[in-house]
Amino acid sequence: MNTEAAVPFPARTTTLVFPTAILAVILVSYLVIVLDISIVLTGLPKIQHDLGFSSTSLAWVQSAYTLAFGGLLLLSARAGDLLGRRRVFLAGLALFTLASMAVGLSSSAGWMIAARAVQGIGAAILAPSSLALLTANFPEGPGRTRAVGYYGSIGGLGSGIGLVLGGFLADLISWRAGFFINLPIGLVLAWAALRYIPETEKSTGKLDVLGAITSTLGMTALVYGFMHVASAGWANAGTLFSLLVGTLLLGLFVRTGGRAAQPIMPLGLFRSRERVGALIARVLFLGAMASFWFFTTQYLQEVLGLSALQAGLAFLPTSVVIFSMALLVSRLTRLFGRARLLGLGLFIGVVGLWWLSRAGVGTPYLTGVAWPMLLIGASQGMSLAPMTASGIQNVNPVDSGAASGLVNVAHQLGNSLGLAVLVTVFAAATLNGAEPKAQLAHRISAALAGATVLQVLCLLVALVLIVRPAV
Repeated sequence: MNTEAAVPFPARTTTLVFPTAILAVILVSYLVIVLDISIVLTGLPKIQHDLGFSSTSLAWVQSAYTLAFGGLLLLSARAGDLLGRRRVFLAGLALFTLASMAVGLSSSAGWMIAARAVQGIGAAILAPSSLALLTANFPEGPGRTRAVGYYGSIGGLGSGIGLVLGGFLADLISWRAGFFINLPIGLVLAWAALRYIPETEKSTGKLDVLGAITSTLGMTALVYGFMHVASAGWANAGTLFSLLVGTLLLGLFVRTGGRAAQPIMPLGLFRSRERVGALIARVLFLGAMASFWFFTTQYLQEVLGLSALQAGLAFLPTSVVIFSMALLVSRLTRLFGRARLLGLGLFIGVVGLWWLSRAGVGTPYLTGVAWPMLLIGASQGMSLAPMTASGIQNVNPVDSGAASGLVNVAHQLGNSLGLAVLVTVFAAATLNGAEPKAQLAHRISAALAGATVLQVLCLLVALVLIVRPAV
């Protein structure tokens, strides 16, 4: 990428586009979103102590953010197409930044949960807008391949950085610092977006109001149902009711969307076999990876006895490899092709997750944890970029926001559904007569074995719908 010369934007505007600056704004904004999902994990014990959370209500620190994030993705994605993507991006950034300050200033559990929900709304507006801006400013070709490679790697890299940074701040400063830091970052991003990113043309027409209501309520109910499984189980009446309502509302959303002049989710996006495969694969892949981060954090602290900061640092093998793959993904795509690179990356992930699932009480960190983490990091770095590219390729420019929203919806559903399924596996796994630490290690091993199964299914979907047609 040329970091010095400015490239003129098409004739409809005299604004100059600086590719490096645009990409930096997009990547940092997405990184901040991911960081605020993981940075809070290592600070949860101190948050519980400071704000008086009960052991059961503490989960809502994360769930309030996730629920609002997942519920509003489709609506906010389409809003960018209709209102202008930079305008919506800035609105999401402002809301996210202000909510971060409110989280940092929390004086009670209720305040914290409410602020995290508003922060999730900001993230739901910001995430699809950032990916849509990438699509609008980087035409298909090597430039977009490189940009999508960086974007796709931010998820895993941000999770690793968040765990390290969260542990460092919680141990040495305060858990609040992780949220206050978003204010200067948000101000710089807003200035850079206004300075370097041109506004996209607004689509004519009106928002599909019925689609907006059914998609938002349906996604919210579905994500809530998946999250509720973790605490109440699949047979719980509240869980089943929420999943049923979410499914019915989303079914109504799809049915009415076919009749709307400008639906929130154009059904034509599902005519692409490759895009459908990329979305299904993303759900399965994120289910496996979310479980990897969640259960491995517990293994490092509760089984190996590491502190919060040490546990964060223990994830560095994964984070370093993800970042390295991001730098190489454009070259690897040219070498193997996007579809083959995806298949190779997913296969490496299967090996890494299976290897890690063998870890127990006496497993050495280097050979039983660090080495498989390297493979898992390589898998994330090699797989997410091709999946993202397949999800947004060959999209009509007026629908790029909707396509970006679908990618983020698949991402969010994968996180929620995968973790819900594997928490159930974790709870069901028992080792009769085992000491508590051995019992915990056995359950984590079972959950990671389940994550390996999800990764295998992801690989099969990719081979059938993406790799095989491309060969």
